Amino acid sequence: MDQSGVLLWVKAEPFIVGALQVPPPSKFSLHYLRKIAAYVRTRATEGAYPRLYWATWRHIACGKLQLAKELAWLYFEIFDNLSVKTPEERLEWSEILSNCMTEDEVEKQRNQNWNDYSHQAFVCDHLLDLLELLLEPEQLTASFHSTHSSVVSREAVLALSFLIEGTVSRTRKVYPLHELALWQPLHADSGFSKISKTFSFYKLEAWLRACLTANPFGPSACLKSGKKLAWAHQVEGATKRAKIACNTHVAPRLHRMVVMSQVYKQTLAKSSDTLVGAHIRAHCCNESFIYLLSPLRSVTIEKCRNTTFVLGPVETALHLQDCENLKVIAVCHRLSISSTTACTFHVMTPSRPLILSGNQNVTFAPFHTHYPMLEDHMARTGLATVPNYWDNPMVVCREGSDTRVFRLLPPSEFYIFIIPFEMEGDTAEIPGGLPSAYQKVLAQRERKIQIWQKTVKEARLTKEQRKQFQVFVENKFYEWLINTGHRQQLDSLVPHAAASKQEPG
Repeated sequence: MDQSGVLLWVKAEPFIVGALQVPPPSKFSLHYLRKIAAYVRTRATEGAYPRLYWATWRHIACGKLQLAKELAWLYFEIFDNLSVKTPEERLEWSEILSNCMTEDEVEKQRNQNWNDYSHQAFVCDHLLDLLELLLEPEQLTASFHSTHSSVVSREAVLALSFLIEGTVSRTRKVYPLHELALWQPLHADSGFSKISKTFSFYKLEAWLRACLTANPFGPSACLKSGKKLAWAHQVEGATKRAKIACNTHVAPRLHRMVVMSQVYKQTLAKSSDTLVGAHIRAHCCNESFIYLLSPLRSVTIEKCRNTTFVLGPVETALHLQDCENLKVIAVCHRLSISSTTACTFHVMTPSRPLILSGNQNVTFAPFHTHYPMLEDHMARTGLATVPNYWDNPMVVCREGSDTRVFRLLPPSEFYIFIIPFEMEGDTAEIPGGLPSAYQKVLAQRERKIQIWQKTVKEARLTKEQRKQFQVFVENKFYEWLINTGHRQQLDSLVPHAAASKQEPG
């Protein structure tokens, strides 16, 4: 590494994926966090330090902070989901949970396993507090402030690598914070002593403040210098204000990002390496149909209206905020929603959907589509068909009875969703199938169609009557297309009808 030009920044993922968009419990104050930090150090032999395991966290969260057990697990699981796991490890965990018959068995397994500028401002404003939380208890005064001689352990700086990373000389190589801080040419700046194997508290803080800068792979940088994306299906000239960019040409794999802003009256479709493992941010999209058919890292949808999103498997979190009248179709590790109105979610998820604050008229429904590469993409993101908690949402901020916040889609209103593109792959049906009540309704409709077709065939209509009947059916179908909004989607696909067998890419 070249020691000149060290740059550090706050990692985006802990804020994009790991932060609940809801006020924390009242006891999540700095005072209690300091007490927790001191407590876990005294329980190191019980699996509490340096890595906090579920049993100890459950004791602290439920016994000391008075959190409900399901909320305590939610915080723990969100953090655990940010740790580095292979798809095989995630699938193995899903299989273990699916084989548990009781809550006690699930609990037993848990004990065995387990906007970017504001992010930077938050860490800078609370940097002193973060460092003090990592000090040994005896280094804090009675007023919980560090002394001039305080030192920070290597393990503490390793923990800070969860939030901070960086580079040197503006290269594309990204290093975790602890590797940079322990690099020999930087010892004088970072405050590391080879004799004590610790860092000077004040030198480390000064070095961090001097080097912290904006995240070069965040949404703002992506929009400013990102590469414009090409889409297989897009109406030319339909909108000039849309901003769609990615940073995959400059960003390392774990920092890929695609930003979509102000997409209006468009049908966009893409399945390519550009999207694989990327963080997706859709902002202010309206009256559009958006297909992102690749394995994704995370998806954030903000301030969108009257739009359908069809997503490839989302490895971590799918979050919606300030949205209205959306249909979202996805397999995801976790779904959370905040301040949404009249949105419908067709999801398959191994964790309970989180209903945060400000939601109205939310509908949950079973995942109801497929595309040829879906099962392969699910395997790449470590997502399985079981367990599946689409119908068991968790109201984190209760604003009235559950029935006034959400409903489950009645089977009578259920229809299969067809993705209108041809792709190569082996998936030919909905992974895991449909719940029996919904499958039964589809079978009943199919029988009605067969009876209707038989009736028409046996009616012995004349040529003129068949022509009149065909016109009548086409008119009714046209009215249905307009009333449901599907006419817009079909119209936007017309320019590419000649290339209908081309993959979205």
